[in-house]
Amino acid sequence: MQLVVARIGRAHGIKGEVTVEVRTDEPELRLAPGAVLTTDPASAGPLTIATGRVHSGRLLLRFEGVADRNAAEALRNTLLIAEVDPDELPEEEDEYYDHQLIDLDVVTEDGTEVGRITEISHLPTQDLFIVERPDGTEVMIPFVEEIVTEIDLEEQKAVIAPPPGLIDDRAEIASPRDSGDEA
Repeated sequence: MQLVVARIGRAHGIKGEVTVEVRTDEPELRLAPGAVLTTDPASAGPLTIATGRVHSGRLLLRFEGVADRNAAEALRNTLLIAEVDPDELPEEEDEYYDHQLIDLDVVTEDGTEVGRITEISHLPTQDLFIVERPDGTEVMIPFVEEIVTEIDLEEQKAVIAPPPGLIDDRAEIASPRDSGDEA
């Protein structure tokens, strides 16, 4: 099974290094020197990591055969993909690979069906479940502990406690103009 582990950013310096946006909780394993990664687009790879280092809080990688800034810049926005055993599980108990979450049924704590997870969107601040509702519309649910209260892989479901307005239009908007008080 294939797992997206990073996205290549801009070139760094003149010797072929690139910044990467890490998309794995195990960069020391997936992005280590010697790792061979497939790419999206496929025409950019496969790429073999020659070196890696952290600079100003960002991971910098250099790939074999990429020796200058122009070659590094040509790789910008390329996704790096690792081959992972489908039976392999993350190290931590509350961590999941995307393939474990895709197709889970999403229900509220009272058992109300919300839909099915069709995609995981990885954003800089948090991950989002893209959930297809029974009527075909989509809703985005932040994958945070306060909202996603339980992931049950055996039952193939994700239980959520959505705040008002997340999955429906029952949000209450408090505005001083609505109170009738004149200032």
